[in-house]
Amino acid sequence: MNSFQAIFLGLIQGLTEFIPVSSSGHLVIAQSFLDIREDQILFNVILHIGTLIPIFIIFWQDIKDMILFKKEKRKETFYILLAIIPTGIIGVLFEDFFENLFANAYLTALMLIVTGLILYITEKIDGGEKEVEELKFWQPILVGLAQSFAIIPGISRSGSTIAASLFQGLNREAAARFSFLMSIPVIGGAGFLQFLNVIESGTFNLELKIIILGFFSAVISGYLAIKILLKVLAEKKLNYFSYYCWLVAAVVIFINLI
Repeated sequence: MNSFQAIFLGLIQGLTEFIPVSSSGHLVIAQSFLDIREDQILFNVILHIGTLIPIFIIFWQDIKDMILFKKEKRKETFYILLAIIPTGIIGVLFEDFFENLFANAYLTALMLIVTGLILYITEKIDGGEKEVEELKFWQPILVGLAQSFAIIPGISRSGSTIAASLFQGLNREAAARFSFLMSIPVIGGAGFLQFLNVIESGTFNLELKIIILGFFSAVISGYLAIKILLKVLAEKKLNYFSYYCWLVAAVVIFINLI
């Protein structure tokens, strides 16, 4: 992997982690077209960790209140922990199966079609007026189940969790915030487990320069992506991303068929 590829993949990861078009799906497609074979899982994890930084920057006040376990944030903190349980269980039990999916660009294209349908249907929903604290205890678990499907490349994590949150009656701002905050333990936990696997296997052979370029590229583009998604949600234009997902899927399928 060269410097240009590292920066390019970092941009893709950062932009698509929060914009609901599936970051993992775009990385699979980009790596396939660029013919990148080495350290795909490790580099993907590095990029995902890079996208955690913008969440901390933009939602630092919420995160700080949760760390301090302030009374008004205790229920939301508990609900975030509930929501990540399904993803954690499914990720651990089926880790090898999902890792193998990262080599299949055709399957990724099909899942992008599904993501497009989710976004299109979601934009038809007005949502509700609820805040996270007003949910019943079982509702965050449903959001967590939606997030667990995003382990499949091509299924958008932010898209599926925001859609599930709106179906539970959350307002759009609360749905976005809940989606971003619940991604922190999921992305961080997955990164930690992958690094343990890399250390155990002794296959860490990425250049430091590649890591730094990819990481900071993901940080900067991730920050912009969060701002874009918050604006799009407020203006009720998620369906625009549906058309994008379908277009990318059609191009990938066409290329794989010829």
